[in-house]
Amino acid sequence: MSLDDKLKSLRENGIDEAKRAQRLQELNDLRVNLLGKKGPITKALRGMKDVPAEQRPEIGTLANNVKKDIQQAIEEKMTELNEKLVAHQLEEEKIDVTLPAAKQVQGTKHILNQTIEDIEQFFIGLGYEVAPGYEVEEDHYNFERLNIPKDHPARDMQDTFYLSDELLMRTQTSAQEGRDMEAHDFTKGPLKMISPGVVYRRDDDDATHSHQFHQIEGLVVDKNISMADLKGTLEALCRHVFGAQREIRFRPSYFPFTEPSVEVDVSCFNCDGKGCRICKYTGWIEVLGAGLTHPNVLKMSGIDPNEYSGMAFGLGPERFAMLKYGINDIRDFYLNDVRFLEQFKGVN
Repeated sequence: MSLDDKLKSLRENGIDEAKRAQRLQELNDLRVNLLGKKGPITKALRGMKDVPAEQRPEIGTLANNVKKDIQQAIEEKMTELNEKLVAHQLEEEKIDVTLPAAKQVQGTKHILNQTIEDIEQFFIGLGYEVAPGYEVEEDHYNFERLNIPKDHPARDMQDTFYLSDELLMRTQTSAQEGRDMEAHDFTKGPLKMISPGVVYRRDDDDATHSHQFHQIEGLVVDKNISMADLKGTLEALCRHVFGAQREIRFRPSYFPFTEPSVEVDVSCFNCDGKGCRICKYTGWIEVLGAGLTHPNVLKMSGIDPNEYSGMAFGLGPERFAMLKYGINDIRDFYLNDVRFLEQFKGVN
């Protein structure tokens, strides 16, 4: 077979194979096998030395045309296969817009965050500032500045996590009080602040106790602060949280940093003071501790207790939420069980 006939045969077979190809890989293999350096066309052109000189230009032109024709056939088939592939994908992946949309599950703020923010907004409305403070605190501010020296027995009730002799995980957000009293300029008005945040105590975790929980401490320092101011503030808070009909009562108590000190009870919001299981049939529920700021605490901050007085209170958002929403186990707040958490969407 002459070189001319070989080239024409290769063109015919190559175009035919390209038309019969069903996959892109087949076309890629065909291009390499026919048009590559080791392909039959290249091998056939090695016989050019036996072709008369006057015929070589004609054979060279034929060889180039054969390559172009085969390349064109391969590209046309590739275009066809790509179009079929796209059409198949569109068919497989098409969206039926008549189907119902997938349900979008929307989360909500944690019930503790809702409770804390609600209390914060209440006090902001009364002109208080919010000062979260530091979770890693100095022993000096956490205890000593609150009238609890190193040998005071009250420390036994707040045994905590020490990082060093002078640094610890705070046991109460009251630690921020000393810092704020130091920094406040009383020539510009009274100090009114709350300090929300996490506190840590060595405690056994059970339904009502946790080694880590939240606390909101409040402090007001001004001239002529009295128990009447404290009672009016806390009564307004309890009515805001538990209902407009609530009453509060003070019971004598003891805290090292207040004098006098009181436990604060709110009239039962479940039975309106008649007595039930929630209030243990007393008509009252204990909700927080409070008192007038101890003169020693004022003195340690450079404040003259003969000119200024203060009131302080501390409450637990977990306890407020448990009482308000009938939650029986404090651990439910921390287990991240969506079935529990989704019950409190937008309750505040």
